Amino acid sequence: MKKLLLVMLLLSSYLFGSINVQTASKSDLMTISGIGSKKADAIIKYRKKHRLKSANDLLNVPGIGKNIVNNVKKGVKNKKSQAGKKAVTQNKKQMRKKMSKKSSKKSMKQIKSSKKQMKKKKSMKKKSKKQTKKKK
Repeated sequence: MKKLLLVMLLLSSYLFGSINVQTASKSDLMTISGIGSKKADAIIKYRKKHRLKSANDLLNVPGIGKNIVNNVKKGVKNKKSQAGKKAVTQNKKQMRKKMSKKSSKKSMKQIKSSKKQMKKKKSMKKKSKKQTKKKK
């Protein structure tokens, strides 16, 4: 009967958006509001020695308080994790723009330098023609 109740409790937690703290990865734990890298590490370290049956068991983990437990129960996501995805895509777009600008600047520099070289060659040819005319 206890096992059935435990299974129902775990299944209900999936329905309401909370995560299974016993099996969640570090990145999954970090999506919960109030849990960063250090607290996620502390949870993982704690659950290696102790079994976490519910979110309330997180109160035994150093640095975890009632607010974080409530966030786990309710499935409150970290704003940074959602905003972080947007920021990453924006950073990629900005980097692409910068790279295209740099490459266009480089190509413009190459064009200018090749024009200068062509002018130098023409002027050298003219000088050599003048010198040959003077010799004659």
